[in-house]
Order: sequence, then C-alpha cells, then structure tokens
Amino acid sequence: MRANSQLVREATPADAAALAPLCAAHAEYERQQYNALGHVRRLQMALASRQLHAWLLEQDGLAVGYVTVTLDFATLSGQRFAHLDCLYIAPSARGHGCGQALMRVVQAFAIDQGCTEMQWQTPDWNHDAMRFYARLGAKATAKQRFTLHLGIE
Repeated sequence: MRANSQLVREATPADAAALAPLCAAHAEYERQQYNALGHVRRLQMALASRQLHAWLLEQDGLAVGYVTVTLDFATLSGQRFAHLDCLYIAPSARGHGCGQALMRVVQAFAIDQGCTEMQWQTPDWNHDAMRFYARLGAKATAKQRFTLHLGIE
C-alpha cells in the first residue's frame, strides 16, 4: 500500500535489522530504555513465529516508520482482539497521511484475523497521538499501565 510517495509493506524476519533502529528511536521518543543487545535476533524470531506482526513504512527504500501488532484474547468480553503494540513514524515523515496508512493496514489485518477490536496505549503526555487516534474514531479508556520486571534478560 502506498501513502503519498511512501510504501507500507508487511515486514519479514529479514527486516528485523531495519526495524530495530526504528524501535530505538521510538523508545527514545517515549523516554524508555532500549537494549540493543540481541534485539534484532529477538525480532527475527518473533516475526518468524508470527508472534509479532509488523509493517514497515518505507520512503525511497528506507524504513522511516513501523507498526506492530500482537493477537490477544479479552477475558471479560470473550473476544479476540489486536493489540497495537507500537506505531512510530520518524519526524521527517510525519504529517503526510502515513499514520493513517499504517492504521488502515493494521485494521484490515485485525478484521482478517477475526478480531472484534484493537487496543493500545500511548503516553499521557503524547497529545498529538491522542488527537490522531481520536480523529480515527478511537475512544480513550482511563487505566494505568503497570510493568513488573521478572528478572529475566
């Protein structure tokens, strides 16, 4: 799928090396730690096993954005849903409909997988993302996200 002069395509395990630097930039943007050690290999394995589904946004053959999804099950509704884990577009590629193109691809994938909805979160300070998601018709749900590290590297 093309968004203006950009191409959105499904990522393969061979794309892990192109995906990892985008993950690093995304982590920096979201003020999170990023550990590059073994990350490419873990991405390759997750993509190969279909544990992770990813699409790259390319501009002139270079990856400038990505979206990743995992499939999950909601206990309370008893329905399958798509968890949009990451959506990131390099600052130079923002504002050209690329986010909408990535979201359309993910929505089509989720529907194809029998998901009844998509769920995700964004940092509470990322007001641009919140406005973007609201324009798509997404509804915010007030919750806190918790992380418990299990001591496994």
